[in-house]
Amino acid sequence: MKNSALLIFATILFSNTINAQLKPVKYADGSQALNGLSIKPAKKSSNNPGILLLPAWLGIDNASKGIAENLSKLGYTVFIADIYGEGNYPKNTSEAGKQAGFYKTNYEAYQKRINLALQELIKSGANADNIVVIGYCFGGTGVLEAARGHLNVKGVASFHGGLGKDAARPATPITAKVLICHGADDPYVSKEEVTAFQQEMRDSKADWQMIYYADSVHSFTNPEAGNDNSKGAAYNPVAAKRSFEHLKLFLDEVLKK
Repeated sequence: MKNSALLIFATILFSNTINAQLKPVKYADGSQALNGLSIKPAKKSSNNPGILLLPAWLGIDNASKGIAENLSKLGYTVFIADIYGEGNYPKNTSEAGKQAGFYKTNYEAYQKRINLALQELIKSGANADNIVVIGYCFGGTGVLEAARGHLNVKGVASFHGGLGKDAARPATPITAKVLICHGADDPYVSKEEVTAFQQEMRDSKADWQMIYYADSVHSFTNPEAGNDNSKGAAYNPVAAKRSFEHLKLFLDEVLKK
């Protein structure tokens, strides 16, 4: 019964079928064409809360679409960002690693692409002063760059994201509230990286929280990641459900509905 309930939850939350409300949005960074997706809330509110979603390293995928659809049902305007741009979408993990690596190193370019997507979210109807950025894997790294770059957002939430930054970069005050949802057994984020991140949060005087999920590795929210933890990335339906509930609590705290 328990497994059946989790399976039903996963099916609803991560449907592979694109909801008719998801609309393609063309925008640009100079001459670079970008292709995002926007979805309106099922029920509008006077405060028009918005969520900018930064997808994992392969770009906009089924998981990010399903999450956007689910959040729209909860009353949020959602925009899924295109970080890489037309003609640069990775065909495999090797290409994804190179693309993601570029933006992790060139963090100002990453911050710029995030900010461009943020402006599209606002154009689609979100209140510019009532926004949270959420991200998965590579996108989880991106939400921290949104906070470090002092973008006008109320909070950021990272799911199995990279936490590190160049040690030469100074820690500056972070005003956005920070939620980190982390697999307790994620092999791609070292103990040293976790320790350095937590010290950064303290030095930045951030309002932050970090939640660990047992028996969880990288990509624990993505049903398409398989179920073999030994590969370093795998879906964990219990952690996926719990982390989504933690996200909802976070959104209720930092955004006006």
